Amino acid sequence: MNRRDSVLNIGVLALQGAFIEHSKILKQLGATVVEVRKPEQLTHLDGLIIPGGESTSIGLIAERWGLIEPLREWVQAGKPIWGICAGMVLLAERAEGQKAGGQPLLGGLDITVNRNYFGRQVDSFEMLLDTPKIPALGDGTELCSAIFIRAPVITAIGQGVEPLASLSAADGGKLIVAVRQGSILATAFHPELTADIRWHQLFLDMVCGQYRNPAPA
Repeated sequence: MNRRDSVLNIGVLALQGAFIEHSKILKQLGATVVEVRKPEQLTHLDGLIIPGGESTSIGLIAERWGLIEPLREWVQAGKPIWGICAGMVLLAERAEGQKAGGQPLLGGLDITVNRNYFGRQVDSFEMLLDTPKIPALGDGTELCSAIFIRAPVITAIGQGVEPLASLSAADGGKLIVAVRQGSILATAFHPELTADIRWHQLFLDMVCGQYRNPAPA
């Protein structure tokens, strides 16, 4: 379905975390925004964002408010969804470093995440990422500013998962910090805390059906 010529109705899960910042950017890009706190608010949405925050808290609140199963059904139905930081953890099929007793995961994204790879809040940082899948800015800038706050990292991906951004590890390897699998987008960093709106535009393009995975080799 291509919704380019109509207003998109995008939900932002508003249980905890940086949902207000996402709402502002989405409205700037012309979308209608619904702050989702109840299962019935998922009805008639074109896409859904799970913002950053604290993944255990978001999961427990969602469980308490009867949202876990409706959210799982959303993912399983192949509807567009974007998980940021904590949201990426919730969408992962497998999570390492969970708190005692674990946490509810929605699943659907064939990745393994290390839940708190970069450490505590004081270890937060900002850096420029090479993101060749994201269109350059009007001034030709191709790098994206990425803010990592108690961020996870992707330690393994399934065959159908497309890496979109990575950074260099201390051992010379690559740490994957953004992926796309079908209708699911996930970033370990917080685009909503920067002036760069390209990740939000990418998600809206996914909702419109304008973005496609590359053909398999």
